[in-house]
Formats: sequence, C-alpha cells, structure tokens
Amino acid sequence: MKTILLGVSGSIAAYKAADLTSRLTKAGHDVHVVLTKNAAEFITPLTFLTLSRNPVTTGVFEENASWNPGHIALADRADLLLIAPATANLLAKLAAGIADDALTSIALASLAPLLIAPAMNGKMWMHPATQENVARLKSRGAKFIGPEEGLLACGYEGLGRLWNVEEIAQAADALVKISPEKNRRHKKTSKKNQENL
Repeated sequence: MKTILLGVSGSIAAYKAADLTSRLTKAGHDVHVVLTKNAAEFITPLTFLTLSRNPVTTGVFEENASWNPGHIALADRADLLLIAPATANLLAKLAAGIADDALTSIALASLAPLLIAPAMNGKMWMHPATQENVARLKSRGAKFIGPEEGLLACGYEGLGRLWNVEEIAQAADALVKISPEKNRRHKKTSKKNQENL
C-alpha cells in the first residue's frame, strides 16, 4: 500500500477529485485528501472522508495530539503528492515556494514526487505567467498531466479542462510504483540536522 496525498484546489473540477479518490482507494492506496479553503466551497470534506476512509486536512492548525505537526507528518509519509485539480493560483504559489495553507505547506515540506493535473480557464492557462510557473515546476521535477481541450465551465472552448480522471489515477499509480526512496533521504536529512543541534 502506497500513501498518496491528494491536494484539491478551488476549481469547479474539484468534484471530479471525488471520483479520483474513489479510484485510488479501490486500487489499494492509502489516500489522504488535503482541501484548500476555496476547494471546500465546491465540495465538502465529508465526501472525501467517506471515500478515502481517512481524515481530511483543510488547515495547517488542525493538529493532532502528537508533538509532530500534522501537515509535516503527512508530508513525511507521502509516496506521491498528487494535485488535481490545480488552479493557476496554486501553480503560482508552488512555483514561488509560498506556504500559506495546508496544501502549499505540505508541498514545500514533502520530498515525494509531485504530479499536477491543472484545470482553469484557457486564457489563464496560456498566460505567460502561468506558463513560466509550469516551466519552473517542471525544472524542479514536477510531472504534469493535462490540461485537455474542450468546453470549459466558463462557457469558452479551450485548453484548460481537467484531464480524464481514469488516466490521472493510472499516472499516479505508475509513479508510486517507481517513486524514489524519499523516506531514506528524509531520514538522512533528519539525522544530519540532529547532529548539528
């Protein structure tokens, strides 16, 4: 069983993340969903709690009784960080290293492979700022799947639809089967940091 963190950001396509959660869970993965505040306006945490059978993270300050902050514990456990859908705003935050909510904090703290499935208005996707952010993330090793062309929620036809959910699930499954030994790297880093204390 692999641990997949599914980040869901504030796009109308957020409802498709429920199907994605179900598919990944049925495939035998331990799925933990992290919702942004905007995503929770489109779909409730209860949906993901039911489908994943795991608590849903919606904020940095939802900590457990452990000394280890909950979002850092999740980042450490992840075999894959999958963000679907990813908005233009989220891509900008990831590219800039901003960590102002649970999802971006986990992304900054995680050594796991990153798979991003964008969904947004076509003009937003093609904007030079978004394309620069995508290029920056790719240069750091992030993998992208989509977006695809079609009728968008805004009524326009264009490139910006969330990629087919079944294919996103297949890509995630393939990535976790070849994911690097990030846990070993994390332990080495932790040991080195402890020696420096």
